[in-house]
Amino acid sequence: MKTEINKVVLAYSGGLDTSVILKWLIETYQCEVVTFSADLGQPDSMENVEKNALRTGAVKAYVEDLKEDFVRDYVFPAFRANAIYEGQYLLGTSIARPLIAKRQMEIASAEGADAVSHGATGKGNDQVRFELAYLAIDPKIKIVAPWRQWELNSRTALMDFAHRHGIPVPTTHNKPYSTDANLLHISYEGGVLEDPWTCPPDDIFTMTVSPRQAPDEPEEVEIEFAMGNPVALNGSRLSPAEMLAELNRLGGKHGIGRVDIVENRFVGMKSRGVYETPGGTILRQAHMAMESITLDREVMHLRDGLIPKYAELIYNGFWFAPERRMLQAMIDETQKTVSGVVRMELYKGNCTVMGRKSDYSLYREDFATFEADEVYSHKDAEGFIRLNALRLRIQKLVEARSAG
Repeated sequence: MKTEINKVVLAYSGGLDTSVILKWLIETYQCEVVTFSADLGQPDSMENVEKNALRTGAVKAYVEDLKEDFVRDYVFPAFRANAIYEGQYLLGTSIARPLIAKRQMEIASAEGADAVSHGATGKGNDQVRFELAYLAIDPKIKIVAPWRQWELNSRTALMDFAHRHGIPVPTTHNKPYSTDANLLHISYEGGVLEDPWTCPPDDIFTMTVSPRQAPDEPEEVEIEFAMGNPVALNGSRLSPAEMLAELNRLGGKHGIGRVDIVENRFVGMKSRGVYETPGGTILRQAHMAMESITLDREVMHLRDGLIPKYAELIYNGFWFAPERRMLQAMIDETQKTVSGVVRMELYKGNCTVMGRKSDYSLYREDFATFEADEVYSHKDAEGFIRLNALRLRIQKLVEARSAG
């Protein structure tokens, strides 16, 4: 039996899926639909989103600029942890979903809506990310997931539906990629990319030039950190969103941040995705360089051992879970001295650390030098080695006795 719904707030991008969903919700539930569109720095213009939503049947359309909130409260916390999923993915889509869901739920409360809806498919991770966030905020909210209900089982079917209803959408039969873009990245899935042997067409990339076409001269940049967050670029103070936008420009110019991966989705299948994350790639490298001289060894190693779990929590949609908050508190404690300046060279798809300095540096040249010093006796190393080897020696003696 179909759930009765009076008013639903739809996470609306204005793309193919959510444009069709807006009309489908109205026809299926005879309910009022309020749309919410978040400007997270995606390259597509938001100018006509409100007009298109209202023309398609929405009773009200929210379009909000959340770029600063996104970078400050979601991107930077994850990058303080050097979060990366399966060694390559910088979580550009995963980090954005909890912010969208949180604001969507706030609008639902303000509008007196009894349901929320999203355009995530029944095969992907986003359905989990959205719905875990919804239910963490309001356990009683009704959720409409059209991809798990309707008979429009392909993007071709959606495009045909849009055409029949006069809904303008940017996707075409010739370029049927599923994309997600924000200030951190842009992703591409579907179409010819579903064959992992097929090379991504050059014309899909929008944030970066090909490394082969990047400038022949390297460019140096200096990034200043304060408590783990980048605060200035080449001496100029920038807001979080301004910082990431400028790093995107520089990284894109030099062909930095392209990855082509087959990842393991939370729902159980493997998926091929192509990503562009130019600014994030630079930022993560610079942040790790800053930590290399400001973090204690054991603190760094303990934190690093938790990065895969932390990244997995974000990827799987557990941003609002207590274990993610607990890890974040621990990670942020490690960042109190991660302040200083890192110098990077950008060249042909690579970002290379050229120097780092900090008032909190634990690196001591007088300790580390290969020249004569008065702070370290080489003879001390003998006892250190023998003590650390004691258990290994005992183990070998036991093995030898058993063999004899």
